[in-house]
Amino acid sequence: MREELAQRASELRRSRTPFVHATVVRAQHPTSAHAGDSALVHADGSIEGFVGGTCAETSVRAQALQVLVSGEPLLLRIRPGEESEAVVDEQGAVTVANPCLSGGTLEIFLEPHRPAPRVVVVGSTPVARALAALGGPLGLHVELTDGGAIRVDPEDAGMIVASHGRGEEPALEAALRVAVPYVALVASKTRGGAVLAGLDVSAADRARVHSPAGLDLGARTAGEIALSILAEMITERAATVRTPEQPVPLTSVDPVCGMTVAVSDSTLSTSYGEAQVYFCCEHCRTSFLAEPARFTA
Repeated sequence: MREELAQRASELRRSRTPFVHATVVRAQHPTSAHAGDSALVHADGSIEGFVGGTCAETSVRAQALQVLVSGEPLLLRIRPGEESEAVVDEQGAVTVANPCLSGGTLEIFLEPHRPAPRVVVVGSTPVARALAALGGPLGLHVELTDGGAIRVDPEDAGMIVASHGRGEEPALEAALRVAVPYVALVASKTRGGAVLAGLDVSAADRARVHSPAGLDLGARTAGEIALSILAEMITERAATVRTPEQPVPLTSVDPVCGMTVAVSDSTLSTSYGEAQVYFCCEHCRTSFLAEPARFTA
């Protein structure tokens, strides 16, 4: 199982799919999980692997979706007891009371894996290759393209056109239309101005293009120019407050046991009136369906 999960995690990283790696680091008896058990939690709340029974999974799912948004690892302690008794937040750790847990405290380390910010570089010039070489150590995922089959995403960190006149206008327009935060053109001031003047975009969008690209560091070589461009992009990213890539995950309260659960496609639920009701486990859903008026009063 561990080898299968490790292979699955590698596949997700290669496909730039976000997930949380959950690992049991401590388990008190009686629990069905053991130290070393692990699972992958996906952005839709689905879980591959094993870190405890259904009740433990409910707490793991709710906290893992939060971790996937924050990007910060977390030690999750799940102990039996009424949820209203205690929810303790510490730096890097949270303790939750789980009313469904049969007994024994679990400690589970939640490690988020989010794809590195993607930077599209158009061109095969020395500057383009230097950007690709420097981007990795800076925690960036740099993709080189000739611009012919360019794929631009609003979540991209940047678009840098370093093709020396080949396919510049379509690439720049594509990036500007989906509001890529950093767009740059490697060109002289004179040639860059001519290229920008011919773009079929608004004046405001045209003004967003950094050309000449990069901070004025006195760069001369391809590597130095690439360094100045990445430094400018990092400066822009640090100074710009962007909307979070994902909304804060929604939660609901199981009306039967009072437990907080994640609102996701993988959480057990049922329709009641005009509302969708979510549950921690099948037992709670069955109890609700048998006497809905009792639990909605």
